[in-house]
Amino acid sequence: MTTTDIIIIGSGIGGLSAAALLAHYGHRVTVCESHSIPGGAAHRFTRNGYTFDSGPSLISGLSQPSSNPLRHVLDAIGETVPCHTYDTWGCRLPEGDFDTTVGADQFCDVIDRLCGAEAVRQWRDLQTVMKPLADAATAMPPAAVRLDPGVLLTAGRYAPRLLPHLFDTAKLTGAFAPIMDGVVRDRFVRNWLDLLCFLLSGLPATGTSAAEMAFMFDEWYKPGVVLDYPVGGVGAIVDALVRGVTQWGGELRLNAHVEAIELDGDRATGVRLRGGETIRATKAVVSNASIWDTLRLLPDAPQLTKLVEFKRDRADLPQCDSFMHLHLGIDATDLPDLQCHYIVVNDWEHGVAAEQNVVLISIPSVLDPSLAPPGKHAIHVYTPGNEPLDLWDGLDRQSDAYRNLKHQRSQIMWQALERVIPDIRDRVELELVGTPVTHSRFLRRDRGTYGPALKAGEQWFPAQTTPIAGLWCCGDSTFPGIGLPAVAASGTIVANSLATVGQHLAMLDAIGV
Repeated sequence: MTTTDIIIIGSGIGGLSAAALLAHYGHRVTVCESHSIPGGAAHRFTRNGYTFDSGPSLISGLSQPSSNPLRHVLDAIGETVPCHTYDTWGCRLPEGDFDTTVGADQFCDVIDRLCGAEAVRQWRDLQTVMKPLADAATAMPPAAVRLDPGVLLTAGRYAPRLLPHLFDTAKLTGAFAPIMDGVVRDRFVRNWLDLLCFLLSGLPATGTSAAEMAFMFDEWYKPGVVLDYPVGGVGAIVDALVRGVTQWGGELRLNAHVEAIELDGDRATGVRLRGGETIRATKAVVSNASIWDTLRLLPDAPQLTKLVEFKRDRADLPQCDSFMHLHLGIDATDLPDLQCHYIVVNDWEHGVAAEQNVVLISIPSVLDPSLAPPGKHAIHVYTPGNEPLDLWDGLDRQSDAYRNLKHQRSQIMWQALERVIPDIRDRVELELVGTPVTHSRFLRRDRGTYGPALKAGEQWFPAQTTPIAGLWCCGDSTFPGIGLPAVAASGTIVANSLATVGQHLAMLDAIGV
């Protein structure tokens, strides 16, 4: 039996953020990762000289001072992630093909060309409405939050910032749709906002929180803003967090599949790994697995009423659909200039959340040629959270039925990519197709789900605490918001809650938020 202070189950960005901060605070931390590669949905992998991202592609707030909780974690552990910066992405929409930029002015030119001056006025009015909401959403950083009475000291220091925004803060907990409805009537602008909501939360404006959109407006639609792509791929973020764990004495164990969370009475005391090894935790066990996968790690203990109720309540959380992925290595000879990212929408009338209606394309080797051999490009195409889970339930990945369905469901990604590179099929040198089964297999995601489908204003994300003493959760099952920032925030809250108030305050002073 091995003993440590705190065990982290899973090396996703949430788990690594918690682990790096906890190690920085002086705890002995052991991260158990089932995969052979750290990073969870943000890991990178290589094939035949190509480097691919498995997940996130649109990133901001790493190269500039920002309210991004991931940036705050990196600052706290003394790590930086060098980034290529850019401000433009391509759109392939029912209205036509065009490029647009972050920052509001150029997008107003797009709106004016497609819809006219009245639509521009509505967009500008929305910006005016969103400005105080963005100020409210960013007035207190998640880095100040802890889940004990010490929050009065750590978050209390931001009370002067919050007081002017109390009325607006109340609006942030509801859905974005009522705010949009009060300002925007133009059909294209409403569709665009619905698309942004879907990309942030997996839900349209009726289910996406106003807080998420306020954060996005603050990050993407302000003067001088840029988007970031880490040098070497998104895995560079994972590398920085892993350094933050190990340089402070923590341990990352790969190929360490957790089979069960060990309890002593009603307290989590460690984990049991595949093969029988037990690791004991003297202070806490933190699960960065999805909530459904976490529940499977807990024992059946009908005598523990709190555990029974916890498992029943969390098991009922609704799930978002999954992804299809297409990773390609291609010959880039004589290709025209390309953008790093493209958004493809096939039909607004079907709704942004309709299956296979929205496709995202990432060509990061446009910015970072080191990701592909000379004269080549590495491409990642995916359907973002709109691949139905039930199509794949029960399929054996070795079966003809699975292979045929994989081929069939990948065609929408090829068709989207052909709108950018018409002869793409003739250029392919490497092709990898991922499905919800792939998500389930490599990311240990229940059914390959994107995460909880909780409608803002109607349902609430559970916090990082559990009724089981010593058991905490972090990751996308615990905190609403945009991908990497949201899961980093969840891990930060766990780490701060396990630190002393003095350590927490010193960290806030050090990062200067």
